[in-house]
Amino acid sequence: MNVSHCTILLSLTFFLFLPSSKPLSDYTTLVYKTCATQTFNHPLSQTLDSLFQQLIAQSFQHKFFRTTEAGSDDTVISGLFQCRDDISKEECFSCVSLLPQMSNTLCSDSISARVQLDGCYFRYETEEATGELRSNGLLHKECGNPVVEYGNFKELMKEAFATLESGILNSNGFYTVNYKSVKIMAQCERDSETCDCSNCVSDAVVVAKEECGSSLWAQIYIDKCFISYGINTVPGARRNGNTEKLAAIIVGGIAAVFLGFALLSMVSSRFRKDDYE
Repeated sequence: MNVSHCTILLSLTFFLFLPSSKPLSDYTTLVYKTCATQTFNHPLSQTLDSLFQQLIAQSFQHKFFRTTEAGSDDTVISGLFQCRDDISKEECFSCVSLLPQMSNTLCSDSISARVQLDGCYFRYETEEATGELRSNGLLHKECGNPVVEYGNFKELMKEAFATLESGILNSNGFYTVNYKSVKIMAQCERDSETCDCSNCVSDAVVVAKEECGSSLWAQIYIDKCFISYGINTVPGARRNGNTEKLAAIIVGGIAAVFLGFALLSMVSSRFRKDDYE
């Protein structure tokens, strides 16, 4: 029993010293939602449900789909969904399947809505709401922790953004690259023209530079595209490490306590063995 107890304590100590890894992004996490303030003046829930079912059915085969649905009173609702190109079709289907319920919860009865998850998004609008949620500017942004000392950070990001803008021109509207220590990605709405896509990504880059210029990661969403990036290490720069240092001290202290208990248990076990001898 004593040996088993020591083994458990030593195992716990070992796992405490393992480096912690950043959790993987969950493609079903809500990023943002935008709901029109105006609500339906007449019941369109059945038409909207039918539109949702079309989108879900298509998401098993496609990562982008646009359609319209006409109601009994000839009111037309248009809608589309798009998944990130770097997730599987199964993940795309799972992601899109969540959107109708989220829309009903977050934007109940709105004449237009847009719900963005990490791995997919959809939007719908009635004829009377066409363009209400459209914008050539910023829809949503998230900026990560800043670097404390710039070092070569600014030059690194300048090069990474240039690589992204060049790469999106020769893509089908999705481009991702690991540039040195930067993982950077861009995606445009699938039916965007190449020139429009490129301009949209360039606009998003400008926003990233202006709004998240010193951030170690960021997500920028514009009406027809989004960009995101994350940095592991920056030559000549350092993170704001107060929180990380405190966590390391706490973990180290806990590990030391476990290790002490393990050693005491082993010594106690040895003494008891000697007594029996």
